[in-house]
Amino acid sequence: MIPFQLHRICTIMKPEEGNELEVEGVLNPAVTRGPDGNLYLFPRLVAKNNYSRIGIAKVIFNKEGDPVDVERLGVVLEPETDYEKRPNGGGGCEDPRITYVEPVEHYIMTYTAYGPNGPRIAMARSKDLFTWERMGLICYTLYKPVDFNNVNDKDASFFPVELPSPHNHQSIAMLHRPLFPDTIPEATVKLDKDRNIDKHKESIWISYFNLKEGKQTSLENAKFTSHYRLASPENPWENLKIGAGAPPVLTKHGWMLVYHGVHKREGYTKENPKYCYSAGVMILSEKEPQKILYRSAHPILTPELPSETIGTVGDVVFPTGTDRRDDIGQPNRIDVYYGMADDRIGVAKMIIPESLPEN
Repeated sequence: MIPFQLHRICTIMKPEEGNELEVEGVLNPAVTRGPDGNLYLFPRLVAKNNYSRIGIAKVIFNKEGDPVDVERLGVVLEPETDYEKRPNGGGGCEDPRITYVEPVEHYIMTYTAYGPNGPRIAMARSKDLFTWERMGLICYTLYKPVDFNNVNDKDASFFPVELPSPHNHQSIAMLHRPLFPDTIPEATVKLDKDRNIDKHKESIWISYFNLKEGKQTSLENAKFTSHYRLASPENPWENLKIGAGAPPVLTKHGWMLVYHGVHKREGYTKENPKYCYSAGVMILSEKEPQKILYRSAHPILTPELPSETIGTVGDVVFPTGTDRRDDIGQPNRIDVYYGMADDRIGVAKMIIPESLPEN
């Protein structure tokens, strides 16, 4: 049995017939509990020409406590600012993640703003999940010769509590995946089969905002000053690319990160490229999250259902949100919400094992 293996519950959301905001898919949702205790999804809603907004929906559970449906409640963000709009009339607020960040006493949404310079990470904040205030693009200090501000960036999420940085400064920590040139699957697949992974460029990174140095805890105008490589492609199922998935959730073993990895699908040709996006798990140290205690040697979920293998982009399961089931007295159960073939949203569940498996 594969440790942390996910077991599918259902397809919880698919494009609504006749809804122009969803004609090209609903996918990759943020997931969080609201102040009222309800669980809310924030799906990426894709209209014609890949124009993306971020919606809100309340999750409906059956009497056994399993999620089975959603109630749509509207749109919380759509492209409005310069960094969310493209000169050709397109734009995007894409692939959100949401964490209640205790030091700032707000829900913080990170999302991909698809503007004129390509994808960048933007932030918004809320007290109630229904009204959101934009906070602009994430800002970084230089890392040696690298300026993350000028690199495409995606898949960002915050840890919910303040943590010590490697320099022992109390900080807010953020995961993200810079997309350096030639590190997308379409580029890495062209390299030699036995290529050396460029750990500098092909990694999930963790960056820290020093709370003391910032002299405030709003995250407004915050600049992330410490940057560390967390993980690079390592196993066959993820050898083309990895990316941070759902925001970290604390378990008895440490911070659990459900992430995605990409490999070349059987039957791949240059004329007919086929990629497979699967899900895996990392466990990070509770006090030193840049340290990996466990990592999946094999995927915990891989595309198998027709709704995962056929869609806008086939062969994709893309985890972006989790719900620890404290509400039903099962803190060791984690529900994972994920995009299915860039078209709809699924949910699966796992049980945290009693002991951490050996790598």
